[in-house]
Amino acid sequence: MSDFKELVTLLEKFRDERDWGQFHDSKNLALALSIEAAELNELFLWKKETESEKVDQQRLREELADVFAYAIMLAGRHGLDISEIVKDKIQQNAKKYPVEQSKGKSNKYKDL
Repeated sequence: MSDFKELVTLLEKFRDERDWGQFHDSKNLALALSIEAAELNELFLWKKETESEKVDQQRLREELADVFAYAIMLAGRHGLDISEIVKDKIQQNAKKYPVEQSKGKSNKYKDL
């Protein structure tokens, strides 16, 4: 079993044991993902760049885990293969950001 499939199985088991599936529609999963991403951002809020690299590792782990969990569950709800959609996005971005035009630059693709 792949790591992602194992994570999906573990997350679904956790959810189903608590009968939380009734709350896990796409809207609520997307909102939960957004809220957890905001909690992740909060770890870095008002910190100088050097301070942001010294973030509390335990809190970082917890917030990232929440973000990943909701993203995985939302993908699963729509039957999306995480590896496939990420690989597809990398290919799309490679076309938008050719190495020869974008290397070392932070410009948006339309401004290259």
